Amino acid sequence: MFIAASAAVGGFLFGYDSSVINGAVVGIQNHFQVGSVEIGFVVAVALLGSVVGAWFGGGFADRWGRTRTMQIAAIVFAVSSIGQMLPFAVWDLTMWRALAGVGIGMASVLGPAYIAEVAPPAYRGRLGSFQQLAIVLGIAMSQLVNYVIARLAGGDVNNHLWGLQAWQWMLGACVVPALAYLWLASVIPESPRYLVMAGEPRRAKEVLAQVEGDEGDLDERVREIQHVLRTEHRPTIKDLRGRALGLLPIVWIGIILSVFQQFVGINVIFYYSSVLWQSVGINQADSLLISFSSSIINIVGTFIAIALVDRIGRKPLLLLGSAGMAVSLATAAWAFSFARPIEGTMALPNPQGAIALIAANLFVLFFALSWGVVVWVLLGEMFPNRIRAAALGVAAAAQWLANWVITVTFPAMSEWNLSLTYAMYAAFAVLSFLFVTRWIKETKGRRLEEMG
Repeated sequence: MFIAASAAVGGFLFGYDSSVINGAVVGIQNHFQVGSVEIGFVVAVALLGSVVGAWFGGGFADRWGRTRTMQIAAIVFAVSSIGQMLPFAVWDLTMWRALAGVGIGMASVLGPAYIAEVAPPAYRGRLGSFQQLAIVLGIAMSQLVNYVIARLAGGDVNNHLWGLQAWQWMLGACVVPALAYLWLASVIPESPRYLVMAGEPRRAKEVLAQVEGDEGDLDERVREIQHVLRTEHRPTIKDLRGRALGLLPIVWIGIILSVFQQFVGINVIFYYSSVLWQSVGINQADSLLISFSSSIINIVGTFIAIALVDRIGRKPLLLLGSAGMAVSLATAAWAFSFARPIEGTMALPNPQGAIALIAANLFVLFFALSWGVVVWVLLGEMFPNRIRAAALGVAAAAQWLANWVITVTFPAMSEWNLSLTYAMYAAFAVLSFLFVTRWIKETKGRRLEEMG
């Protein structure tokens, strides 16, 4: 559990950096005097960096090892956090956010792959869920830190606090989890499957003894891994090629799964929720508090998923989540259609305001207990050993790219028609239900060596 939790701190960085911008958006916009299109790009550019980090992260992990690549990701993230804290202009803030994205993109690949490779089959779903638990804890912590910093600064993120504006402290605080990740990545053991791949079966056996605790079967376990890997070369993107539009079918399934996870619009809640609630009449400090409450619901849903993923399986949870998200998103779309200008600002009347808040939080709950956890578990275990790191890198890159598309388009789309924007997310939730029904196979309880 300690080893899996340590690896999942990369997910904490993912969640923290992804969501910390939520509190800083208004401050950046006011400080640099930029419009909705520019601020959308500043927020979303980290996701483009994450595409790069995820794309190359799998290859780095196969070349240098899982833990060494985690250390590199942590250093990249720490440096970028200081840069975001002290920008000269909007252009170098954008550059530092892109670099932060590279670090969290790498971490997003490494966590699920490493945890899947060290976890015993009976507990792999629950341990794999640590990645998403870390993400939602990172989201919640960033919202709490943002709220505290905003309060210390008098409720306005452009007020000065200890020589800097409040939003700068929000972004700079990211260095703390980055340094924690660097230390933890230095003390956990290397993946036994990577060690076998690298020609170090003795060290692999030692790690297996540490994580599986069944010494009588260790030689057999090493031979099993060797048998799967014996005729395979180091996986690259070329190994993912197939007849189905240039890629193996299993890789396409991973890509589409990743895209649906983002196209339901979940990260709109965590990147823009403070702006969203302000746009319908809620003040700045209270909007940050609502964002924090949504993060707590996210954590509760994640614990539900951890309790269920190895009991009822991956596929039933995905289907439940898709259905719940579709209904809650459609309800939110209906409620937002009642937004009207009141005394010069947009506001929701009663009861639509309360319904919108409940629907948004139900959406977060259904996502957290299903797609939030299960997609990362599946990506860590659904691919064959010989292509796992490379395929996970491609799927994670697709996820970050889909995240970027949703994030960069939301400010302009919400100004155009907030209700129709949420209706579009509801339609993607319906499509995700149909996709899971047809294409996703259950992986509960199967050894990684059985994945084909």
